[in-house]
Amino acid sequence: MSEAATATANGHLTGFGGKPYRTYVLLTLTLVYTLNFIDRVLISVIGRPIVEEFSLSNTQFGLLTGSGFALFYTLLGIPIASLSERYNRVRIIGTCVILWSAATVLCGFAGGFISLLFFRMLVGVGEAGCTPPANSLISDYYKPQSRATALGIYAIGVTAGGLLAQLFGGTILNFFSWREAFIYVGAPGVIIGLLLLLTVKEPPRGYSDPPNAPRPEKASFGQAIREISSKPTFWVMAAGATLAAFSGYALVSFQPLHVQYTHDYSAAETAIRFMAPIALFGSLGAFLGGWLTEQAQKSSLTAPCWVPGIAFLLCGPIYATAFLLEDTTHMFIALCVAGLLQYFYLGAQYNIAQSVVSIRARATSIAILLFIVNLIGYGVGPLVFGVLADIFTTSYIQATDQVDTLTVDCSTRDETIGVACTAAKAYGIKYANTIAAAMFVLAGLFFLLSARTFRRDTTIGPVAAAES
Repeated sequence: MSEAATATANGHLTGFGGKPYRTYVLLTLTLVYTLNFIDRVLISVIGRPIVEEFSLSNTQFGLLTGSGFALFYTLLGIPIASLSERYNRVRIIGTCVILWSAATVLCGFAGGFISLLFFRMLVGVGEAGCTPPANSLISDYYKPQSRATALGIYAIGVTAGGLLAQLFGGTILNFFSWREAFIYVGAPGVIIGLLLLLTVKEPPRGYSDPPNAPRPEKASFGQAIREISSKPTFWVMAAGATLAAFSGYALVSFQPLHVQYTHDYSAAETAIRFMAPIALFGSLGAFLGGWLTEQAQKSSLTAPCWVPGIAFLLCGPIYATAFLLEDTTHMFIALCVAGLLQYFYLGAQYNIAQSVVSIRARATSIAILLFIVNLIGYGVGPLVFGVLADIFTTSYIQATDQVDTLTVDCSTRDETIGVACTAAKAYGIKYANTIAAAMFVLAGLFFLLSARTFRRDTTIGPVAAAES
């Protein structure tokens, strides 16, 4: 047997490439995913100056942070994933990084709501080509028993991106405008994209899977869909992940505004003093969730289902309570604890989605998951809770004696109605956030329900159980 053939035969024991290079690739992909979330979350960090400059309602802001980005991001995710089943995944990822980074820079030149919405759509076009091929690459670089931790590390990009968006965006706002924030944060992504194209190798598909695993060369989109459709575990888990995203992305959009309107902090102070530490706890939660899942899976095959399920059941009440607390310190502590628990599911959702299908359908499985999660969770969540916040705000206004002067898009800078406007917006956002947080309990129930069929649906469970 040739050296190359021997390496391929032992891929399920060693993974692709040496450990240092494999680690470099994982960290590079994690950096890319981090950039992905920095660029999408940044608008929420610098949201209040945008809202005030363009006189936006919560509904319009929900469109900018949710639907405007998620539309093309969602619709293009599946076609790009299908291409990644056949073509070079590294080239797809690298090209898309460069595209979305350039689009982020363009957001800094927006002249109003419509142009900013258009540029946000372009960001979504580029970011659609990140996660499906990246998850497929990681599965080929890492052996099955190491994937939960590897995918957990990759998933840290979600919360690390949020953390760095808070730090960079908040710091920039101390010295520059929201426009410079888009430009300075977006530009480095072009360099990272080029670095990935030049230094990351494309591994053989299925390299790190057991030798007895079926290895069909390629799957058509229709074949992949039929395989995924036959797996109830996938759909129950996807319902839980969608609910988590529905609430989570709404909170990403409106949680900073709650701190600013209710507790009277500036956008820069909110980002650095509150949102950055909370995002750090979220990053720890993503890693801790992956690690706990991998440890628990040694004795319980269904751990990817019940570990995040229990975390969500604890997260929901803590999160909802945080928005009702008047003491800033107590609110901050509750938000940190809830943020830690909230992100236990990030690696688990990808782990489950890939575990229940064959190697030929992994990227498509991730794309279908992201299609559902992003179309409903990301695309609709911020918009729905923006509308809900406006409804609560309107209810508050109607109970005051300024019903003829206050509106949902009033300006807090107005000397005559500024105080009343701030109070009305604070009320609406507080209760919209509280409802969003409570919905994590439903997400947890769906993850727990997915455990009922996981053992039957998994394609790698028997192997993993035998080797553990």
